[in-house]
Amino acid sequence: MTMENPAKQAAKRVAKQAPQNPAWISDLTRQRSLEYLAEHTVDVAVVGGGITGVGVALDAVSRGLSVALIESGDLASGTSGYSSKLIHGGLRYLAKMDFSVAWESAVERRWLMSKIAPHLVHPLAFVIPDARTAPAWEGLAAGAGVVIYDVLRRFSGLGSAVLPRPQLLSRQAVGAMVPGLNEEALRRGYLYWDGQVVDDARLVIGIARTAAGLGAHILRDVKATALTAETVDALDARTGAPVSIRARVVVNATGVWTTDFEPQLSVTPSRGTHLVVRAERLGNPHAAHTVAVPGHFGRYVFVLPQPDGVVYIGLTDEEDQTADGHHPEVPEHDVDFLLDIVNTTLALPLTRDDVVGSFAGLRPLVRVAHAGDETADISRRHLVRDVPGQPITVVGGKMTTYRRMAQDAVDAVTARLGVSAPCRTKTLALVGSASTKVLSKIDAPARLVAKYGTEATALQALGLENPQLAEPLFEGAAVTGAELLFAVLAEGASSVEDLLERRTRLAFVPADAQRALGPAADILVLAASMTAAEGTSK
Repeated sequence: MTMENPAKQAAKRVAKQAPQNPAWISDLTRQRSLEYLAEHTVDVAVVGGGITGVGVALDAVSRGLSVALIESGDLASGTSGYSSKLIHGGLRYLAKMDFSVAWESAVERRWLMSKIAPHLVHPLAFVIPDARTAPAWEGLAAGAGVVIYDVLRRFSGLGSAVLPRPQLLSRQAVGAMVPGLNEEALRRGYLYWDGQVVDDARLVIGIARTAAGLGAHILRDVKATALTAETVDALDARTGAPVSIRARVVVNATGVWTTDFEPQLSVTPSRGTHLVVRAERLGNPHAAHTVAVPGHFGRYVFVLPQPDGVVYIGLTDEEDQTADGHHPEVPEHDVDFLLDIVNTTLALPLTRDDVVGSFAGLRPLVRVAHAGDETADISRRHLVRDVPGQPITVVGGKMTTYRRMAQDAVDAVTARLGVSAPCRTKTLALVGSASTKVLSKIDAPARLVAKYGTEATALQALGLENPQLAEPLFEGAAVTGAELLFAVLAEGASSVEDLLERRTRLAFVPADAQRALGPAADILVLAASMTAAEGTSK
């Protein structure tokens, strides 16, 4: 993709919106925030740019507090960008008899799907196959579980118009929804519905941008080196220059890196690995399905169709104390484990040649007393540690419950500050969010609406002004140059890795990422020249 003058002119017109759009984050807003923080004290400094940190930033700024957030790399570059992309009510926790976590998950799912981000979190059908080889009681238990799960859905206030009621399926119906399954090996199946986030990194970025729109300072590539209750010492990862942030309260939301700043806690990193397979290899399934892990009641491998023509198969759940939190390697035995489990249900087993990519993330689990050796038995509850004279630490939990984690952390912040400021985030819509009725009327491709919500019109306009930007990055791709340009101008991307790893998920299939390298580099050059020209004109 070669960018010529018309594309530059179109890009400049979009870029001029930035000063009027406070929810845009970029290298320019980063520099402005660094300059501001060098001279001013904020109410709250948040360390960590994953789902928990940005959630804390949004909760705090929405209560009227001044906020700065720093992240050592890119937003969502750790655990939060490499999840199963599920916003789920906690069916697994029902199996473990952990009703409190299941209920909290169901309630938070309600807010995300109905108020906060209905443009990003969509209903996903799940099928639980009842295999003939499995004991009859397992199928009965699964059926009872989905009924109780639906009761939680109803009690949470989430209507069946959003998440339909469960159904008992014939084996033929199961085969129609999930063509890759060995239909002859089934008795029946159970259908239930849950939430799927279009892209976990996009959810993180949307929360961060919403916080920025309310006045929060969002700084990526600023690495914390030391924390106190009221200061953050850091380094600008781009220049090596020291950065000192003064705040009335500091919040540690660094996930698997929590113990770097809070050694009193015991945090166990749990590696969650996913394999990536082309959807056509599994018959282009219309629903996700679960596969029980033998010998581990209530533990499943998920087979999750994605909007971009691939399927994720995951996840593992193993303690990993040595992995790089930003780029955990996928061990060979994880690949073998996932293929072995999922192949027990498929008519045509998958081979390693069918695996076109893989990814892993490390989840920060807080170990509880008397827990077993497996990380699957460690609590999914979150913890807020508030010790006078020390930073407030929030850790644990999961993506679905990020908002409640943030609320609890900011409740501790306001108690320290001695201010009365109730939480507003249950019904605070993210940038781009709107009701399904409004979204359905947006004059833009459905794929863009599902990804950008009401902002899809900006992407559409950019492509209409110059058809080059509306072109796919390469043959067979859905992602366009306009999306990459918008990522740089409005979403804080600053490198090819940012664009391919987190603003799109092309890097999940290395062959696709390789084809997109050149176009992504061209977009960065275009954005840089356009930004320089804009700065010169002022």
